[in-house]
Amino acid sequence: MSNTAKAFQNGKAFIPFITCGDPDLETTAAAVRAMAQNGADLIELGIPFSDPTAEGPVIQAANIRALSGGADTDKIFDLVRDLRTDVTVPLVFMTYANVVFSYGAEKFISTCGETGIDGLILPDIPFEEKEEFSEICRRYDVDLISLIAPTSANRIGMIAKEAEGFIYLVSSLGVTGIRSEITTDLGAIIKVIRENTSIPCAVGFGISTPEQAKQMAEIADGAIVGSAIVRLSEQYGREAPEHIGEYVRKMKEAVCTVH
Repeated sequence: MSNTAKAFQNGKAFIPFITCGDPDLETTAAAVRAMAQNGADLIELGIPFSDPTAEGPVIQAANIRALSGGADTDKIFDLVRDLRTDVTVPLVFMTYANVVFSYGAEKFISTCGETGIDGLILPDIPFEEKEEFSEICRRYDVDLISLIAPTSANRIGMIAKEAEGFIYLVSSLGVTGIRSEITTDLGAIIKVIRENTSIPCAVGFGISTPEQAKQMAEIADGAIVGSAIVRLSEQYGREAPEHIGEYVRKMKEAVCTVH
């Protein structure tokens, strides 16, 4: 079993996301440690990119702040090396193909393996084009995490069969961001996923409250939250880690009520 899959061993998982370097890498390090100490089962680290197509305005703005502050891929790998001196929860990168290509795919993925990154999420890579990355990922024991969206339709089973680590189920059409309610028939999608794989499935996009996280945990194996956490970074700046830790604690408590 891969490290990313192990995040789901002890019941329903809570998976927070943070943009690395917003407002600076020292604050990111403190926030990740606060997440881990407050019950995060797996943490997504966003490598900032100038054109993050899947992201809504909150995370887009975080990307701009991080890049303006000088965050780059090498510095983020150094951040991971520092985190791995004491943070043991699985860590995955969420970024874009351009970031990987410009660094060099083999160099990027091998450095993921060397620094302790357990998985890679590339939302702009279609399922049909993943092989050029997945072959290298397998070589370095890095899970290439598959995304399934409401638009995946008749491809859901095919994507699920080849998934590694866990499946990232996109709850809604459009970009990331806080939503008052999620209206997609996720139960029908999860039914098809369950028929094709035993790999865990976590729901992301639009989740911001403990009630929503609990609702997602009732139908899937975990909940993923990004924009609501990034908004705390924007609101509190260098004081954000304490607030992020408290938020993660409440969200984890909510998913823990589901068995």
